[in-house]
Amino acid sequence: MTGPLSFAVLGPVRAWRGRSEIDLGTRQQRLVLALLLARAGGAVSVTELVDLLWPSEPPPSAVNVVHRHVGMLRRRFEPGLPTRAAGSVLIRDGAEYRLRIDEASLDLLRFRRLVARAGGGTGEPAVELYREALALWRDRCASDLRADGPAHPEFVAVDGERAAAVRAATDAALRAGRVHAVLPAIRLAAEHEPLDEALRARLLLALAADGRRAEALAAYADVERRLADELGIRPGADLRAARDSLLDHDVPGDGSRPGRGVGPAVLGPAAAPGGAEADLWPDLPQPARAEPPAQLPADHPYFAGRRGVVAAAAELLAGDRKPTALVIDGMPGVGKTTLAVRLAHLLAGRYPDGQLHADLRGFDSGGTAMPPTEALRGFLWSLGVAPAAIPAEPHAQAGLYRSLLAERRMLILLDNCRDWDQVRHLLPGAGGSLVIATSRRLVTGVGGGPAGAHPLHLDPLTDTEARELLTRWLGDAAAVDPAAVDEIVARCCGLPLALALVATRTLGRPGLTLHAVAGELAGADGRLAGFGDAHADLEKAFSWSYRALTPEAARLFRLLPLHPTGELSTEAAAALGGLSPRVARGLLAELGAQLLIQPGDGRWRMHDLLRAYAVELGEEHDDPAERAAAVERVHDQHRLSA
Repeated sequence: MTGPLSFAVLGPVRAWRGRSEIDLGTRQQRLVLALLLARAGGAVSVTELVDLLWPSEPPPSAVNVVHRHVGMLRRRFEPGLPTRAAGSVLIRDGAEYRLRIDEASLDLLRFRRLVARAGGGTGEPAVELYREALALWRDRCASDLRADGPAHPEFVAVDGERAAAVRAATDAALRAGRVHAVLPAIRLAAEHEPLDEALRARLLLALAADGRRAEALAAYADVERRLADELGIRPGADLRAARDSLLDHDVPGDGSRPGRGVGPAVLGPAAAPGGAEADLWPDLPQPARAEPPAQLPADHPYFAGRRGVVAAAAELLAGDRKPTALVIDGMPGVGKTTLAVRLAHLLAGRYPDGQLHADLRGFDSGGTAMPPTEALRGFLWSLGVAPAAIPAEPHAQAGLYRSLLAERRMLILLDNCRDWDQVRHLLPGAGGSLVIATSRRLVTGVGGGPAGAHPLHLDPLTDTEARELLTRWLGDAAAVDPAAVDEIVARCCGLPLALALVATRTLGRPGLTLHAVAGELAGADGRLAGFGDAHADLEKAFSWSYRALTPEAARLFRLLPLHPTGELSTEAAAALGGLSPRVARGLLAELGAQLLIQPGDGRWRMHDLLRAYAVELGEEHDDPAERAAAVERVHDQHRLSA
């Protein structure tokens, strides 16, 4: 593999040689690299690296371990480098190390250059420079290495540069009337720094200037609650001033975008969906109110397949006993949200009083699910309830919400639900409203009889559907190399997320052919590394479900790929984990909610891409001796069964 080295630290730590991503090794090696990247070419002492890897009580061999990690990183950056050679990328100067790196090879240096060029300007050129700079951020600095304990001060300092840039970008965009250009970056930064009051104040102003006053008020309620719960303080002057400007309708740049209103109904009506499935919903009535809430996310432009599920939903809603909720469940990356949004757009015309939407964050990178009260407050604002009139008690909020819905026919989209307790207060009571909910696991307890909730389980796409989806993404490029398309479809195993990542990676790099992408997937022998620089996105999506597991279920998940066949019985799983069948049955049920498939014959199997993820986790976290013992136990179990 040839090509220049490039690195990323504004999010997960990653490195590439040309177009090929480099495996950076263990967590400790990645930490060493992360600190070197955060210094952006500056020196890092061995003492600092020891403190980074062992915050308390480093072992006597700590210095030697650091040198060994550096040596292994060197050889990853320069394959073929002799073991004791100094190298030309990661260099040592006495008791210090540094990376020989420039702006072209590090996202942090590019970010700093763009911010410097923007220079606090207020016109459209400055806004565009800020937008380009903030687009380099994918998460917090070294986000993949910050799970345990407080972040290293160097990473926090880099995050501070981003917050300062977001504040400057917001001020410039408000003055230039271009807030929509930087609003996604403001949202992401505020999500990552939920207690930064200056950042949150600017988010409120930006949302209001973009015509999203109700959402801005909901954001204020969120930060007010967080400050009280986590710090025991009230919002400061900046936040209160931003809140007051919303209530006074005095927002810089407000009304600069045509078609945006003021107040709870801030979005225009949803666009009518296209496609053959639209024929399933004939003669839909038009909305009766002039400005109902219309909060649905945009429909996916490359939606494909799912005709059977869409038809089943249409049949349910055409029957005499219409459900009050459709609950879509399935494994990570299977396309639950995409389907829910498509159904919502198809159905929107049946609900003339508008649509509400909330991402309940049941499974996401932040790890904190949205409390039902937060969703309720946002919905009540959208329904026209003044903030001061919203009750403090959750049950009173839910009662007011149901009373308002009883007078309306509304569509409510609840995405990314965690469990029944999170959604039960968000369901309508009497009336003609409908909830469409998504979850990685079946949300039990929702159904209250025939008029309650109806589950819609989502399986991976068939090969035909997967080929259709990939062709819609790639257009004419798919027709040029059908054999490569077949290989990609086979390797993605019907997972829409994997297909989308392959497609966007191919389209985003004109020099990368479908044949090359298919070759990488085939050559990876089932490993996620075959997805190149997109493999981290797959790992991230899977990790949200993995982190929700109990430690016992997580351990069994990592051991399951050691079984020699694709399917296994409860007894075989018990043998792998060294567990009783009763305990194994409970853990398999926990995994089966979102990470395993039970075909119906009493056996269990894993999706191939989840199996690859479990293999990587097992190799990283479990002792080789423990894994060998698990294999021996399952062999003994098979011999006894025979």
